[in-house]
Amino acid sequence: MSFYESYDARFGQYVMFNAPLKRLATGFDWVEGPVWMGDAGCLLFSDIPNNKILRWTPEVGLSTYRAPSNYSNGHTRDRVGRLVSCEHGTRRVTRTEWDGSITLIADSYQGKRLNSPNDVVVKSDGSIWFSDPHYGIGTDYEGFKSEQELPCHVYRVDPDGTIEAVLTDFNCPNGLCFSPDESLLYVADTGRMFHSDPAHIRVFDMASGRPSGGRVFHAISPGVADGFRADSDGNIWSSAGDGVHCIAPDGTLLGKILVPEIVSNLCFGGRAKHQLYITATTSLYMLALNRRGVQQP
Repeated sequence: MSFYESYDARFGQYVMFNAPLKRLATGFDWVEGPVWMGDAGCLLFSDIPNNKILRWTPEVGLSTYRAPSNYSNGHTRDRVGRLVSCEHGTRRVTRTEWDGSITLIADSYQGKRLNSPNDVVVKSDGSIWFSDPHYGIGTDYEGFKSEQELPCHVYRVDPDGTIEAVLTDFNCPNGLCFSPDESLLYVADTGRMFHSDPAHIRVFDMASGRPSGGRVFHAISPGVADGFRADSDGNIWSSAGDGVHCIAPDGTLLGKILVPEIVSNLCFGGRAKHQLYITATTSLYMLALNRRGVQQP
């Protein structure tokens, strides 16, 4: 039985129908935040409730990268390849230096603690952009139940450390990514905890260097756009309740990769950045595509 569903003829050029969907590892509680470490030839991802960052390599398989992880969620790499992480437990964004030490990027705004940084991307100018919904402080499952001190915003941190709330009209911002040329910023709104409304991806124009506009780009169904990434053609590959959805730059749903678990996030990796790594509830999956992803160092 095929695990593809095509809704537009363009979808056929992005997938290879003889490439299997592989389950690489399983037995987790809720996996998130995959990031490909090309120089090390491995994937890092979070098992948030179990307070771990895990490592998967083709030759070795699964191992532990960091435990405890401060209930880390999303990860990315900066422009020189250092790991940047969102931590629910400490309500902060950090960078892992080459010697293994941890540098604080942000844990507060205007004298108040962040909520629970969720997803993060780094722009070519070195600025760090992250979403700060309340999911990690709403219960004790993915961190510590705590008082919310700030609204749920998207923040930008300049290379000099200046932090700015750049998007302030979201219920709960979640996944985010830039288009290949960084002219557009995509941000998901997955709604307040226990009330997933609205559940859509918005797109912002970046011509001025700051996001403007914010029209609805696409509404995922079923499920929500928890995490997503862009490929080299500008398509958005998004998590969904039934797998991964491929969405054209014009907002059209091209097709789906059906996954037997609810997908949380994904990233591109492998030798040619053509492999899609998928975190889905209790398991890690991988599928080779016929396009390369936009992936940082």
